[in-house]
Amino acid sequence: MRATYFVIIAGPAGSGKSTLTSALSLWMHENDLDVVKVNLDPAAELLPYTPDVDVRRYVKTRDLMIEYGLGPNGALVLSVDYLINYVGELRRDIEEARGNYVIIDLPGQLEIVAFRRLGPIILSELTKGYRSAMIFVLDSKLASDASSAYASALLALSALYRVKLPMVIALNKVDLVVDYETYRKNPEALDENLFFLRMLSDYYSCVESGIKTVFIEPSINEKLCEVFKETFKEVIPVSSKDMFGVDEVYASLQRVLIGGEDFLTEEFSGKI
Repeated sequence: MRATYFVIIAGPAGSGKSTLTSALSLWMHENDLDVVKVNLDPAAELLPYTPDVDVRRYVKTRDLMIEYGLGPNGALVLSVDYLINYVGELRRDIEEARGNYVIIDLPGQLEIVAFRRLGPIILSELTKGYRSAMIFVLDSKLASDASSAYASALLALSALYRVKLPMVIALNKVDLVVDYETYRKNPEALDENLFFLRMLSDYYSCVESGIKTVFIEPSINEKLCEVFKETFKEVIPVSSKDMFGVDEVYASLQRVLIGGEDFLTEEFSGKI
């Protein structure tokens, strides 16, 4: 198999996982890297990219809704459970597609990864033997204030515990928080408008962060902030729609996967 690295794209519904899959794969293609795009969402109706490997070839959520009389959420959970029966076929399809990178676009329901038993097992089987990393995508607007930033960081921490892979956090849709003209004049505008970034920065005190949220004891918030700072070393502001920061996402992946920012993935087997 030529594909050397697996990239799993996870995050809450509406955070822009599929758009980032499209943007990152396009950027890689433009830089002469072969990419295998994997849609692992059996409920997907429309995608902003054409999958090279598509789980809907084996399982479709809509079919299970009809067969079992389930709602969309229940049918999606059941369809992901069904996928355990097709892991071998999916891995074969990925191997036959051949690429330097395999990008796996996960379903929108985060609980499938963070709380369901079979989600991490499926991912482990698909990526077994190859260096892998996760991009956890967050909507910047939902990470702009203190309470939402803490909640988002806890979601990312849950996914990290469950999937057990190195993680890069992509704060997507930054164009909705700061316009580019403002950012060009003042690069610190992102930190000023995104509490998530400010909380993780070296200059921002966790003591100050701890008093920003309500209902929870500030000392607990302070300790959580210290955990977040220690855990999340790679946080990249991105606008998938405008291709802003996509190159930084790639560089961050390279640092996490092989400790560099070069384009030498073709030269390594990637197998551990």
